[in-house]
This record gives sequence, C-alpha cells and structure tokens, in this order.
Amino acid sequence: MAPVSLQLGDLVWGQLGPYPPWPGKIIPPPEELEKPRGKKWYFVKFFGMEDHAWIESGQLKPYQAYKEEMIKKTKGKRFQQAVEAVEEFLGTDKKKDQTLCHSSDPESATMNGMTAGPGPVAAFEWQPTATASGPLKDIDSHFHHFLLSQTGKSAISPQTITKKLKICGEDTGSTSIQAADSTATNGSIAPTHKKIGFLGLGLMGSGIISNLLKTGHVVTVWNGTAVTEGARLGRTPAEVVSTCDITFACVPDPKTAQDVVLGPRGVLQGIRSGKCYVDLSTTDADTVTELAQLIVSRGGRFLEAPVSGNQQQANDGMLVILAAGDRDLYEDCSSCFQAIGKTSFFLGEVGNAAKMMLIVNMVQGSFMATIAEGLTLAQETGQSQQTFLDILNQGPLASIYLNQKYQNILQGNVEPDFYLKYIQKDLRLAIALGSGVNHPTPMAAAANEVYKRAKALD
Repeated sequence: MAPVSLQLGDLVWGQLGPYPPWPGKIIPPPEELEKPRGKKWYFVKFFGMEDHAWIESGQLKPYQAYKEEMIKKTKGKRFQQAVEAVEEFLGTDKKKDQTLCHSSDPESATMNGMTAGPGPVAAFEWQPTATASGPLKDIDSHFHHFLLSQTGKSAISPQTITKKLKICGEDTGSTSIQAADSTATNGSIAPTHKKIGFLGLGLMGSGIISNLLKTGHVVTVWNGTAVTEGARLGRTPAEVVSTCDITFACVPDPKTAQDVVLGPRGVLQGIRSGKCYVDLSTTDADTVTELAQLIVSRGGRFLEAPVSGNQQQANDGMLVILAAGDRDLYEDCSSCFQAIGKTSFFLGEVGNAAKMMLIVNMVQGSFMATIAEGLTLAQETGQSQQTFLDILNQGPLASIYLNQKYQNILQGNVEPDFYLKYIQKDLRLAIALGSGVNHPTPMAAAANEVYKRAKALD
C-alpha cells in the first residue's frame, strides 16, 4: 500500500502482516501506549472485533476510495459484518451531524463505544482495559508487539481476523479454494448436497468432522469406537464408502492408510463407479499412488489431500489442505475444504501433495528440534528461556506457529498437538524422498536422530 495523508478520525483499510486489509478508524491511543519508533504510525481500531494496533502509514488506505476494491477481494461473514458496521457507523454519523446543526446542545451522542469528535466522522471512544498496575487484556496475540503490555493472555485467536486464501494462477501449477470466515458456524458456507463419509477419529479427525457437521454437511463416520454427536454411524469402511458420495480418510501412517483400503470390509469393497475417495493422511508418494490406482481400477475417483496443521487448528477449521489427483473431485470438495481449512492448494497429479507435505513437515520438524536445542542451551548457560522465546517471537522468525509454541511452553502446557512418533515418521519419509532423487537432507537427518532419541525415552 502506498502512504497516504491521514488524520485522526479517518476511516481506513489497515493491513497487518499476512492478513487482508480490514476496515478501521484512526483513534487516539491510550496515554500509556508507546508509539513504535521509525516510520509514521497510526493507532487503528478495527470494526467488527475488539482489536486495535499501531499500523504503519504505508499499510493504510482511505476507506471510501478503496471500498469497492476491498469488498471484491475479501469474503467471509465476519468481513461482511465489519463492512456493515462501518456503513452503519457512517449512517449514524450523518444523522448526528444533522441533529447537531439544529441543536445548541454540544454534548455528543454515543453508539456502541463510539463518540462524536472533531474529525470528519466521529472518533471511537478508547476504553482502556488496563490500569497503571495491570496489563492490557483481550488483545490479539498478533498485536502484542505493538502494545504496551506483553504479559496478558490472548483472548482472541489469530484466526478471528479472517481466513485469507492465496489464489494461485494456472501458470504456477497450483490453485486454491476460497476458505470460509474464521467461525465454522458462521453459516456462510453452502454445504454440498453430496453425502460425506469419514474414516478415522484420531487427533485430527474429530475436529475435522465437527466442522463439517457445524457447516451443515451430512456425515457418516467409522472409527471402530464411538460416533461423533450429530454424525451417522457406519459399521465398516466398505459400508461408509458404499452409502456416501465422497468419503474422506484421515489415518496416521502409510500402513494404516493401506489397511483401511485393502483390509477386510475395507474401502475397496465399497468402491464402485462414481464413488469418491479423498485421503487426508500424510503418507509417501508410492503409497498414495498405489491407493489411487486401486480406487480408479474399481471405477472410483481419487484425491489425495493431506492436511497441514495441528489438533487446535483442526478444531478451529484452520488447516492447510494440499490436494492432488482428480481435479473435478477437488472442486466437488470445495465446501468441505472451506469448512475444515483456511486454504487449499491443488498441486497436480497424484503424489505431488504427499511430496509437498513431507517437505513442509520436514522443515517444521527440523525447526522445532532447533528451538528445543536453543531452550536447553539457554537453560544450561544461565539464560532465561522466556526471554529467549520473547526475542524469537519479536524478531524475523516470528510466526503463528512459533507464537503458539511460545504460549504453550510459557504456560507449561505439555499436551501434544502433534505426536512425536508422527513427526519422526514424516522426517523418515522425507529423508527417503530425498534419497530417492539423490538429494542430501543433512539437517532433516540430524533432527530425525533427535526425535528417535526422544522416542526411545518415551
């Protein structure tokens, strides 16, 4: 965004980090809030949420001048509600102006925490949530580095801003489907009329099924134990596949993926012409290619769609889906992918998604091994682990992933959101992928040894 001339009270589109521009208003910051150094900054209160932040002038645009452009680019119910709040605010402001013209009463009217001010439109009333002795609360974690206090717990998760999708052109070899707004129950997703099956209710599966149900999909599940509330129960994988139009599977490893398809009363026994099978599991390219050939040989349609994310992201409907195989089936899964993920990519022929997922998980696993090594080294050399994490979280390595780990570590939360055995499995498969094309992966190999040692201690 190009820098513009702005003043207190202006309505703007403000962009923070990787998120899309969001409607807001320039307001006076609280007295105790220090302005960032360097470039020209404005303090912005965003419509439709309780978030506010210092935004650099180059990341701001006038609201009215860019309204049509922004509405075309960004979708989702929460975004629409934010725009509606701006329009309602503008309408109320006009009424207030008319009233003030015919009244000698200088007292300003208020509405929803906003008061009339000296600018062209009324200013938000700043309602501080902190005193001199206490930290600011209810601040989104992505705005912590702009705010006075960094000690309060985040009450609003990063995904409440929006679920933004990268739309890739055909020349890149991948495309993506627009995701839903951050709230799975927002009603903005039109569920497919097709019957959905789901095999596997493990660490990720339960959250995925929950979001499918919340968005109105008709789901039949099989997992060998209990049925998720609101879903129908299938007795075997074959039964689920035979009674549903599209069946998803999410299992932990290549062997289980093969067993679900090839085992007694497995998927293959229920596949017939027109039936669709989508494997969300992280496996290797050879396994997924074999499964695809088997499904297609029975007249079925196949899509691999491994998901990147952890248990919390599965629960929040914020997964990243990497798909490959039947392009038409990818399109047919649009509403399902919107329900469970923030973005999805189509990567071409079967096997590409498996390879890409292993590469992504290889980087993630190596990164976390390095973070763990840094934490222990800080401890052994008498340095504060919290300060170490603070420095990382405020520097160029800052990310949603690091911030989540940072919060878990500081809070003593040791609940796994990705099991040790699974990340080690993915590293092992990624190393094998590199070996297959004679490409060295020394960093992944070193990280793999760390995880192998940790597994031995478990």
